[in-house]
Amino acid sequence: MRYTLTTYLALILASVFGCRDHHLPSKALHANRTITGTSNFPPVVDPELVGEYPSLAKSGAGHFFDEVLEYRVWLCPAEGAERLSGDDDYFFAFATYESALAFSQKTKGAEEPVALIRQYEWVNEPSPGKFEVKRGERIAEWEVAWLKNSKRSPNSVSEFLAQPRKPRK
Repeated sequence: MRYTLTTYLALILASVFGCRDHHLPSKALHANRTITGTSNFPPVVDPELVGEYPSLAKSGAGHFFDEVLEYRVWLCPAEGAERLSGDDDYFFAFATYESALAFSQKTKGAEEPVALIRQYEWVNEPSPGKFEVKRGERIAEWEVAWLKNSKRSPNSVSEFLAQPRKPRK
């Protein structure tokens, strides 16, 4: 059987992120765009676009983010989630971390929330201790904890290169 590049990437994502199947939906099956109260994590850049971003994204890396696009909760039928996409994994998108967390805690087969972020300038580490500055647009899923102290400012990258910090685990 021949696989496309997209299928290979989805299979790699599935092996990295646990239960995710290689038949990913094109976008969120449900979106909660409501923002209420305060949050311990950055707000999304545009609540009206929550749920509209493609499901395939890079994974981690970069050390800095420019914008949070949405908070995602992946649901895994193999782990007991409702089968809204057959046996395939799918995600719901949220405008706030707190709503995503509340949903994930009460929903069978749900993973912990991840943040979908956009980077315009980031630091690539092709090998341990070797850093490269990259520019362009990169969209990635991050662990939510990585958002703390990682918002890129005008001097973030140059300050990082002067004194690199240890990789996040």
